This record gives sequence, C-alpha cells and structure tokens, in this order.
Amino acid sequence: MSMVEKSAEEFAHRVFDLNLVSQRDMNSVWAELGSRNVAAEELQRVLLRRELLTNYQVDRLARGERTGFFYGDYKVLYLVGAGSFARVYRAVHKETGKVVALKVLRKRFSEDPSVCEQFIREGEMGAKLRHPNIVPIYEVTANRRSHYMVMDFIEGRDLREFIRIRKKLSVDEALKFSTDVAAGLAYAAEFGIRHRDLKLSNVLMSSSGRAQLVDFGLAAVSGEIDDESDGVNPRTIDYAGLERTTGVRKDDPRSDIYFAGCMFYHMLTGKPPLVETKDRSQRLSKTRFEQIPPITDLEPDLPRRVVQVVKKAMELNVKRRYQSPAEYLADLQLCAKRMHTSDAELAILEEGANRAVMIVDSNIEMQDVFRKGLKKVGYRVLVVSDASRAIDRCNTNETVADCVVFGCHSLGRSGLEAFNKFAELDATKNTPAVLLLAEKQAALASKASLGEKRVVAKLPLKMKEFRGLLRRLLGTQAQDA
Repeated sequence: MSMVEKSAEEFAHRVFDLNLVSQRDMNSVWAELGSRNVAAEELQRVLLRRELLTNYQVDRLARGERTGFFYGDYKVLYLVGAGSFARVYRAVHKETGKVVALKVLRKRFSEDPSVCEQFIREGEMGAKLRHPNIVPIYEVTANRRSHYMVMDFIEGRDLREFIRIRKKLSVDEALKFSTDVAAGLAYAAEFGIRHRDLKLSNVLMSSSGRAQLVDFGLAAVSGEIDDESDGVNPRTIDYAGLERTTGVRKDDPRSDIYFAGCMFYHMLTGKPPLVETKDRSQRLSKTRFEQIPPITDLEPDLPRRVVQVVKKAMELNVKRRYQSPAEYLADLQLCAKRMHTSDAELAILEEGANRAVMIVDSNIEMQDVFRKGLKKVGYRVLVVSDASRAIDRCNTNETVADCVVFGCHSLGRSGLEAFNKFAELDATKNTPAVLLLAEKQAALASKASLGEKRVVAKLPLKMKEFRGLLRRLLGTQAQDA
C-alpha cells in the first residue's frame, strides 16, 4: 500500500472513529472517488463539498487533534468567536440537528474551581431568562473536562459589526434597537439580574431585525479571573470607571442604563461617546466620562425628544439618570410613538410628559381606569396594590413618582394611614399626594394630613376632573383630549 493511500485511509478512519461521519456516508464518498488510492486532501475536498465535515473539523483532524469535536450531545461545526474568557462555537445536536451556539470556558479557567462555580451559577441564572430580546441559554454543563453553555444561535451579526458596515443608523432604527435592549434589561431586572457588560458586541442582530442581548451576568464571572494588580477586571473596567466617577457603589443597577445610552448615542452618530482605548488608566479616568461631546454637536438635526432621552440615560448625576430599565424603556417607547404622531396628538401626550404617577389601589378595575386614562395623555403610570410597599418604595427612591394617589376606597384605613405617613417622611413630604375617598368615607377627610400638595378627591370622579387636579398639583398645562 502506498503512503498516499495509507494517509487518506488513516484520515477516514480517524473521522469514523470520532463519530464525525457515518460509515454509510463514508462508503458513499469512497464510491464517488472510485478508489481509496487518493490523497487525503482529495478526500477532504469531497467531505467538505458534501458538507459532511467543516473546515474547522478538517483542520483539527489534520493536526491530529482528538478532542474539541463534541460537547455532550453537540457536534462542533466551527468557531464563531473567541475572547480571553471563553470561545463560542456553532454546533448541532447529534440527534435532532438543532443548531445552537456553545460558549465554552477556556481550559486555563476550567481548572480554577472558583471560576467554574461562578460560571455555572451565572449560566443557570441566565437560563431563567426567556424574553424575545435576550438570547436564551438552554443548558449549562460542567464536567471534569469542560464547562459550557448551550444557547440559541442567532443568524446575523452583532451590533458593532452592523454599525461598522452602516456607519450610523436612522433615528427610527436606533430607537427600535435601543427599545429592544431596554426591554431585555427591564425583563431581567424583574429577576434582580443586571448585565454589567453592555456594549455593542454583546447585542446580536437577528435576521428578522431584532436586537438580542447576550452574556447576561457573565461579567461577574470574569471578575473571578482578574490577574491585574489593581483588581479591576478588563471586562468591567468601564463600569468601574463610571461608578468611581459618579461616586456610587459597585454594581449600581443604573450603570447598565448609562451604557445602554452610550449605545443609543453611537447608533445615532456612528461614533462612540467614550474614547475607545485599551489603556486601563484612561478607561478609569474621570475626564473620559466628563468630556463626551454633546450629541447635538455631531447630529444637530436630531429630534429634541430623542436628544432628551440620550442625555437622561447618560446623566453622570445618577439621581437625574433613569432610575430603572423600565423607566428608560417607557421613555423610548413614548419617544418612538411621538415620532409618528400628529401635532394635535402630540399636544395631548405632552400633558404628562416626563411625569410619573403612582396609583396605590388594590381594585384592579380602578387600576386599569387610571392606567388607561393617564397614559393617554403621556403620564407614566406605576401601580402598587399594597400601601406599605408603596411607602417603602417611595422612601428609598424619592424620584420614583411625581405624585402618589392613595385609593382609600379599596384600601380602607390602611390607605389613610399610608397617606398620613407619606406626609411625615422626609423623603416624601414634599411629593404631591391624593387621597381618594368613596362617598361613604367622607368622614375620613377630617383625619387626613392635608396641605397645599396633599389633597382629598371624592369618588365618583371623572378622568378629566382628575387630570385637572393633577395639573394643579404638578403645575402643568391643560391639553385637549
């Protein structure tokens, strides 16, 4: 037997032994070739043309590799991307043929028990998230040889590559993708999960035009693998720089909103707001965050409302920044709605613009009445069923609402007690409040702690009348509706 013949057959045996190609398919390939007395390269060309092997698999086989072809029930097709922390592969399930993405922890980290434990914990946390704007994690696996996650494979490119090709996006596109990002963040926040590594490359663009977030919570994993002297991890260094600049604690939930705003800015202008550098001291520098060019310097014709949303998301004064992803999402959605609304309709929406009203009421029908009636004129409406919970929320975040409505008609005496406590607390005593009383509760008005900004309203009450009351308390102008 010649050396050429032997090398081709050896390659075929290796392919078969590793279970990459079935015996039936291999026999079919030999039949096409008409002989086994061929070069290994010729055999490889046929296997590639028939899509029985990929270039990635052929290259590994040619190097004599015997591992890295399978992870559990998934066969690796090719490498999609690699970072210092993990590699991502396109793979296919051996039985079902389902295409997935595999995120595999690099070997040097898989030998560190603390990193592995954190990787699995964060992966399992991310696996709880099921939302159209978050790439789902289906499985998280750890064994002696490898640690990996099985995720949905998104046919498309990431947002960084998308912008590199497009240069900058239209206002409508930027609004849509920013809304997608905010929706994913808001959903995750309901589970107490933050991203902590928001950047363009962690937003994947599906073939249907939907933006989806990846790597939720994985920045916390990389915090375990910092080998730099100052203890600041490269994947979270921008967050550390922001939080040092703004004087907030590490892991502040509003930091994600700032970097979501940075992405919005980049989409609209085609330029990153923060100077891009690999120098750690520059990335941690306060001036990097303070010397961002105003977005209107780059794009002077942007709609005023869009500019306002970007500015608020990127506020260095954290009390003036959006306080939650849900608040950011609501403004993005309102902004998108206004982009395609007539002047007359806009005038109505302006009445409650940038105003939030908290409805404290356990009656679901009444909640819906307020939600529908106030949203119609631009208010953001927060609904809380429990009076003590509402007080706690306002006491810990005094900017959560511009006015609080206590529905005594459904809450009874607890509503009155909460209204009076609201008047006593330093954090809430200057916030306008309304005590809603049913007709039979009129006597309770004498026990309420009233003032210029704390008033009683008696049911039944028309929405137009209630809006007038809100305008008086908040000092806003009337609009026709």
